[in-house]
Amino acid sequence: MKTKVIALVIASAAVLAGARPVFAHHSFSAEFDAKQPITLTGTVTKIEWANPHAWFYIDVKDESGKVTNWGLELGAPNALMRLGWSRNSLKPGDVITIEGTRAKDGKRMFAGSSQSVTP
Repeated sequence: MKTKVIALVIASAAVLAGARPVFAHHSFSAEFDAKQPITLTGTVTKIEWANPHAWFYIDVKDESGKVTNWGLELGAPNALMRLGWSRNSLKPGDVITIEGTRAKDGKRMFAGSSQSVTP
């Protein structure tokens, strides 16, 4: 009986060690079009510092003066912190210029890199 319990514990540990968390995560090319680069200047309105990606939202004024809100996807917070970012690197009200790659579906969102943000 003791041998069966030990074998069960070892088998369970092996299964758990081999299991990996599965998250719904998109590939860059599935959501963004590298042939659609974009550079925007706007005012930070919202920051979502969460996994799997940090998101920043900015209000951008077009040529006619109309303001639209754009979502910017950056890397994971942990990766950003390793590059010197913190939760306070950008704050609502900051005016930034960012280069990125526009969404394929035409939504007002784009992917950028931490190096492409200019305060």
